[in-house]
Amino acid sequence: MRIAYFAWVRERMGIADESVDLPANIANVAALVGWLAARDARGAHAFADPARVRAAVDGVMGGPDAAIGSAEEVALFPPVTGG
Repeated sequence: MRIAYFAWVRERMGIADESVDLPANIANVAALVGWLAARDARGAHAFADPARVRAAVDGVMGGPDAAIGSAEEVALFPPVTGG
């Protein structure tokens, strides 16, 4: 699976994207964010407050309970506002 990082999430992770093999127990966005936070110091910093992170699974916005299933990409980013 490809994980793409945007804005300050990318800055804290130190990379724009990565390909990972997820453990079998990672079923939704919340579990993915928790796994990334526990993986290393960069992830712990980027996902210290998971409520501040938004996600899109294969281009579809979803909350923490959004299923990952066989998704090809999950994008993680801060809340955005527009104008």
